[in-house]
Amino acid sequence: MPHDINLITTVAAGLGLAIIFGYIAARLKMPPLVGYLLAGIAIGPATPGYVADLELAVQLAEIGVMLLMFGVGLHFSLDDLLTVRRIAIPGAIVQIAVATALGMMTAFFWGWDLGAALVFGLALSVASTVVLLRALEARGVLESVNGRIAVGWLIVEDLVMILALVLLPPLAALLGGKPGDSADAGNLWTTLGFTLAKVAAFIALMLVVGRRVFPRVLWLVARTGSRELFTLCVIAAAVGVAYGSAMLFDVSFALGAFFAGMMMRESEFSHRAADESLPLRDAFSVLFFVSVGMLFDPMVLVEEPLKVMTVVAIIMIGKTLAAIALVLAFRYPLSTALTVGASLAQIGEFSFILAGLGVTLGLLPLEGQSLILAGALISIACNSLIFTAIEPVQHWVRSRSSLARKLEQRTDPLAELPMSVDQSYLTGQVVLVGYGRVGRRIAEALTARNIPYVVAEQNRELVEKLRARNIPAVSGDASDPAVLIQAHIARAGMLVIATPDTFHVRKMVEIARMLNPEIETVLRTHNEEEAQLLRKENIGKVFLGEHELARGMTRHVLSRMGVAADNEPL
Repeated sequence: MPHDINLITTVAAGLGLAIIFGYIAARLKMPPLVGYLLAGIAIGPATPGYVADLELAVQLAEIGVMLLMFGVGLHFSLDDLLTVRRIAIPGAIVQIAVATALGMMTAFFWGWDLGAALVFGLALSVASTVVLLRALEARGVLESVNGRIAVGWLIVEDLVMILALVLLPPLAALLGGKPGDSADAGNLWTTLGFTLAKVAAFIALMLVVGRRVFPRVLWLVARTGSRELFTLCVIAAAVGVAYGSAMLFDVSFALGAFFAGMMMRESEFSHRAADESLPLRDAFSVLFFVSVGMLFDPMVLVEEPLKVMTVVAIIMIGKTLAAIALVLAFRYPLSTALTVGASLAQIGEFSFILAGLGVTLGLLPLEGQSLILAGALISIACNSLIFTAIEPVQHWVRSRSSLARKLEQRTDPLAELPMSVDQSYLTGQVVLVGYGRVGRRIAEALTARNIPYVVAEQNRELVEKLRARNIPAVSGDASDPAVLIQAHIARAGMLVIATPDTFHVRKMVEIARMLNPEIETVLRTHNEEEAQLLRKENIGKVFLGEHELARGMTRHVLSRMGVAADNEPL
C-alpha cells in the first residue's frame, strides 16, 4: 500500500457520498447539488468522523471550475460577449457597487471596521459562475439571449474581482490590516496600471495568437484519428491555458479557461471538443460543491442565526432586486430581468478567495468568513428553486402589478416598429423570432428573394443594428403578446421561431394562432424527444438540427455518386 493516498481517499469519499446524498436529494424532489453540499459537510472538519483533505478538495474543485468555464467558452463566441457589453459592463459594475454598499452598511451596524466591511461587502457582491452555468445548462437557456447576458455579466464580475484581489494587499495597511507582500505596496496606481496591463496583454495574446493556434492544433490532433489524444488535447488546453494565465498574467483560472474555450470555438471540431470534455466537467463540478460543503461550519447557524439570515437576505434579495431594476432600466423585458436576478442570487468561488485573503491580511474576522460560507451554502442550495420560480413569478407580477405592466408598456423606441416601415412589410410577411446564427441565415435568404419579414429579437443591440440597415425589427420577448402584435402577427403569413430557446415556443405559437388562426408556424430544436413531442402537439413544422444536417449531407453524397436525391429516406 502507498504511504500517502490522501488524493485517492478524498476523491473516493467525495464522489461516493455525493452520489448517495445526491440521489436522496433527487428522490426528495430537491436539486442534486444540495446532496453534494451535504456530502461535503459530512466529510468536512466541522462534523465528526472521517475528515477529507480540504486543500486537495479545493484544488480539485478549481479544476472543475477550469473545465466548466472552458466548456462555456466553447459555446460562447467573442461576438456573443460583445453583443451584451452595453448591459453587462455597466450592469455588473453598478450591481457590485450596490451589493458591496449593502454588505458594508450591515458590517458597520455590527461594529466592524472599514477593512472588514469592504471585504465582506465585496464577497457578497460576486456570484458563482459554476452555479450559474449549471442552472442555465439544466434549463437549456445557456445559448439564449438571457443566458448570454447572465454569462457576460458574470465575466465582468470576475474581471472586477481580479482587480480587487490584486489591490487588497497594498491597501491592507490603510484599511487597518497587515501590509501585503506586493512590491508596489507604496504605489497604488502603479499596481493598478500593472494589473490592467497584464490583463490586457493576456486578452490580446489570446485574440491574436490563440485564435490561430488553438484551432490549428485541434485540427492536427483530430487528423491522427485517436479519440484519447483528441480528448487529451482538449483537457490539456483548458487546464494548461488556465494555469499559464494565472501564473504569468495574474488572471483567474476560470477566466483563462474561458478564453481558451472561446478561441478553440473557432475550430470546426469545437462541438466534438465540448462533448468529449463533458463527463470530466460534470465530475469535477461535483467536487466543487463538495469542497464548498467542507468549508462550512454548521455551528454558525446556531450561534449567529440572525446574522446568517441577514447575509442570505443581502445575497438573495438585495442583489436580485438591484439586478432586476438595472436590467429593466436598460429596457429589457421582465423575463430577462428575472433570469439575470436569479443568476446573481448566490455567491461562490471568488467569495471564498476574497474571504480567505481578508482573513490572511487581518482585515476580516473569522466570524465574517463563517457568515460568508453560510450565505454561500444556503444561496447555492436555494438557487435552483429560484430559477424554477421565474416563470410563475413572471405571470404573477404581470397579472397583479400595474407598475410591472407599465414598465413593459412604457415608451421604448425599439419596442415598436417605426412609422416609416413600408406597409408591404406588414402584410403577408414572415415574422422571424431570433436573429442568431440560424435566424441570420434565414433573413439573408429572405432578403435575397425580396420576401418581406419582421425580426423579433430580445437583444436590443442587434435590433439597433438591424434598424440601421433598414430591416424592420422589434425588441422584446416574443412570448409577450405585445411583441408579436408590434410585429403585426395578425397579418403575417408565417411565424418562424429560429431561437434555440424552446422553453417559450408553445406560448409564442399560442399567441400567434390566437391573433392569426391561419398562420403557419416553423420552429427548430436540438432535442429529438422534444421534436417528437412538439409534432404530436401540432405546434407546427419542426426542424431537428441533427436530422437536417444528415439530410443535407446525404443529398450531397447521393448527388456526387450520381444517384437521385429527391426521396432519400432519413
